[in-house]
Amino acid sequence: MAVLDELTGFEFEDVIEDVFRNLGYENVRQAEKTADEGRDIMMEEVVDGTRRAIVVECKHTGTVGRPVVQKLHSAIATFDFDGPKRGMVVTTGRFTSPAQEYADRLQQNDDPHPIELLDGEDLREIADEIGLDLYNGRIEILCDETLRPYDPAADVDAPVTEAFRDIENIEAADLSTPHAAVTFRPVVAATADTNAVFETSVGVIHRINDRTRFVVHAERGQPQVVDEDVATLVTENLHTRIELDLERFGEVFDDVEKRRFGQTQTEYKEWAVERLQQHHTTTVTYTGDNNVTYNKTCEPNLSDISVQSIEPVYLPEVRQTTEILEYSYPYEYYAAGPSRVTTEDGIHRCVHCETSGVDETYTYCPNCGAIACNNHTQTERLEREPVCTGCAVTERFALKTKYFYDEENLETFREEYDAMPLHEKAMENKLLAGGSVVVTLLLIVGLLVIGGII
Repeated sequence: MAVLDELTGFEFEDVIEDVFRNLGYENVRQAEKTADEGRDIMMEEVVDGTRRAIVVECKHTGTVGRPVVQKLHSAIATFDFDGPKRGMVVTTGRFTSPAQEYADRLQQNDDPHPIELLDGEDLREIADEIGLDLYNGRIEILCDETLRPYDPAADVDAPVTEAFRDIENIEAADLSTPHAAVTFRPVVAATADTNAVFETSVGVIHRINDRTRFVVHAERGQPQVVDEDVATLVTENLHTRIELDLERFGEVFDDVEKRRFGQTQTEYKEWAVERLQQHHTTTVTYTGDNNVTYNKTCEPNLSDISVQSIEPVYLPEVRQTTEILEYSYPYEYYAAGPSRVTTEDGIHRCVHCETSGVDETYTYCPNCGAIACNNHTQTERLEREPVCTGCAVTERFALKTKYFYDEENLETFREEYDAMPLHEKAMENKLLAGGSVVVTLLLIVGLLVIGGII
């Protein structure tokens, strides 16, 4: 227990708050860091449908005697809660025999305010049980659950196959197997309540009664709130979490990486409280008793904000890259089984310009492997198949540019063109040929002149 012994009293309370929150207790919160009258942490539990308050006394000391347990018993009796109440004393050290006997007697006598004792050895066992480990005097989040990185009812490449489905001139059977990599990124889903009332001599001028749920990226550095669609993906799939088995996923993906949570749960909680305090701070205009208009900044106190839950989980970020001839097409998304949020779509993007998005039309060029938009896709004159303007060989015939896969196809068409009757040559420019008889005749005359016939 050397690491716990190095903590300050306040740091020890932070650790215990993390432990109880991970054990599933609700509304876990600390008392103000002042004279706490024997109450360091308050929380709640639901047993057989009845909500019960728990008052926790934290003692970062070697030995805890009977007076500490007696003081907590009195504090529980005066704690304002409409329902049953019990207590806990948590210490890094051990309890004296009189302290243990006092707690046992409360239990045996069915006292309405029983007290549970947890010593340093108990804390170590609990930390191991809930997947927490102590490092550098802190409790690290060691989460072993993740959202599903792929749909177990489908092939892992199914998202890529689906993305290629609306690309013209290519079938799923023509695709090579994409290189698939998954990074398990830590996120935290937080739920918090803000309740505050602001009054002046004229009465209540502003009231906040709000429950907020948000998801943050939880890697090293400052927490960042995820985009709304990613938050929805996480919150709607938390109930489908599975064990993060790197060996198992290594059999499915070519590369597997697991990132580490950057902060403790308490640090995420404190960040969430400060963020909500800023979010709910507003300026209110009201009229006083003297009919004068006033502006008042209403900022909730930190104690007005209660973090109900901090749920860590891994969010799989999958990157699949498909190689086709000269081009690579990345497709990246956050996954939760069959659901996903795309973060990069290199499939619905023209390789020759900035056109992108699923609302555009894209065509595959079998000559070079390019996926191109309509402005960069033409019909190969000889094969009558699509070809992109980036690889096509071009030449003008009958005043119109023709596109070819290569010089060989161009030379073949030259021979065909030379053997064509004049009216067929004129038809090579469909726009002119269909425009008017006069234009067609003029084109034929031009061709005769060029040929030296007239």
